[in-house]
Amino acid sequence: MSGSPKNPAAQPFVFVTPLSGHQLLSDSLLNKGTAFTDPERDEFELHGLLPPRVATLDEQVSRRLQVLRGFATDLERYSFLRELQDTNETVFYALLTRNIEELLPIVYTPTVGAACQNFSQLFRKPRGLFLSLPHRKRIRQILANPYFDKTEVIVVTDGERILGLGDQGAGGMGIPIGKLALYTACGGIHPCTALPILLDVGTDNEERLADPLYVGLRRERVRGAEYDDFVEEFITAVSERWPHVLLQWEDFAKSNATRLLDRYRDRLCSFNDDVQGTAAVATGTLLSAIAVTGVPLTEQRIAIFGAGSAGCGIAGLLKAAMVEAGLSDKEAARRFYMVDQDGLLVEGMNSIVPFQAPFVQDRSVCASWPLEHSGRVALQDVVRNAKPSTLIGVSGQPGSFSEPIVRSMAEINRRPVIFPLSNPTSRAEATPADIQRWSDGRAVVGTGSPFPPLMRDGRPFKVDQTNNSYIFPGVGLGAIAVQASRVTDTMFMAAAKALAAMSPAKADSGGNLLPPVTALREISVAVARAVAVQALNEGIACDIAEDEIDAAIAAKMWTPRYLPYRRSS
Repeated sequence: MSGSPKNPAAQPFVFVTPLSGHQLLSDSLLNKGTAFTDPERDEFELHGLLPPRVATLDEQVSRRLQVLRGFATDLERYSFLRELQDTNETVFYALLTRNIEELLPIVYTPTVGAACQNFSQLFRKPRGLFLSLPHRKRIRQILANPYFDKTEVIVVTDGERILGLGDQGAGGMGIPIGKLALYTACGGIHPCTALPILLDVGTDNEERLADPLYVGLRRERVRGAEYDDFVEEFITAVSERWPHVLLQWEDFAKSNATRLLDRYRDRLCSFNDDVQGTAAVATGTLLSAIAVTGVPLTEQRIAIFGAGSAGCGIAGLLKAAMVEAGLSDKEAARRFYMVDQDGLLVEGMNSIVPFQAPFVQDRSVCASWPLEHSGRVALQDVVRNAKPSTLIGVSGQPGSFSEPIVRSMAEINRRPVIFPLSNPTSRAEATPADIQRWSDGRAVVGTGSPFPPLMRDGRPFKVDQTNNSYIFPGVGLGAIAVQASRVTDTMFMAAAKALAAMSPAKADSGGNLLPPVTALREISVAVARAVAVQALNEGIACDIAEDEIDAAIAAKMWTPRYLPYRRSS
């Protein structure tokens, strides 16, 4: 962005830029389109390049919204919004922030999943950086481009585990683009400081490799030492280029997600949203559910279907909350039943990886259980015998919360807590409507993607979208505001508690577990403050007093509006 302000969020009264004519109109961060005033059109040589009528931002938003609603499919709407983002980011973010409930499912889950699958067909204009394996020795040169001088937050993926859709290769770039759009819309992070990155190390998706339009590296995915060396080259270059940047790892496969987080979290201020963000929103939502069910955290028994990095991340943060509430570490760990494709994780299984180890059950726990199928302890067996109070799904296996499983949960619990959190919608373990029907309306439900309202007592009741957008924009905002040197698990615990404190169910047990998505900006501010205070208490923030944190957060928040422009000589 040419001529951008030194502190973008400060929004100076007059903005100075040397660009004019087509160059100015082509810069998505500076373009005002028809909102350039007549004096600005004189000064920047725009007469003739624009229709004569001067419009307001409100009029531009209204026009774009009308066009958007005219499309037949959400994928068409997504494509339209991406093109708008690449043309005029002020209009894009004004449209998004003013219509967040309507547009969140289009900009992010569930539509972003289809967008990643169709990324090559939808590709029009590059956004962010595609760092491919053949160019590993050029990473420093690529990052050195002055266009990226103001970068404060990076979202990076290698495209291997996109939502519940698996390996999408270069198409995975849709995820960092979408996440950073929410950083701006929900957390106020200025778009000129946000950088999406795709690490292209190939793909094992045969459909992508066979597609003549595929835009990514056309080879099988690189693994092992060559992959690790490439990531090391990337992190080293990022650390040198932006020593205080916040980096978010996104949609890496189970074999890499926790491993890379552990390797680099102390070298660079970074976190993995699939592991830690998912854990925080699930923890915050379960803490809110306690107001409805009356079952305290120390008495919860939790079955998690999907024992990968996300599932174990949820278990880890909830276990820490249980310990904080009075249980010993061992007592808390035994309250989790982690189930994957091979069944309940028990001692002696060959496939256990290090991050799963704390939640492996002793074989004696299930030795006397009657099993539906010999040789493995399935989810149905766990529900019938362990009698969990809460069932969480992060498996990406649609329909896995079957009618018998949900009915068993309802038989065991007066108010069973059931969270099918897998994204996109097509991968949800069950639909809220089915859960409500099978539990006779008694289940407390939270989902990862948006679903239609349920009918309760003759009135529509919104389904709580237990989505990471409640957490990561605020975590990023708080960390950036106080220049945190790292992001700790206790900062995510603070974020979860801040979210739970805003639960409508806290005041009304018949209310929703989570605030409405229309309040995401206010939620992000509350989460940011909790995260910043925690960073300050841990001694990993910059030299800032606690009574200065609110001002620091406010200074980082950008609101989409037009500034008057003046041309530099």
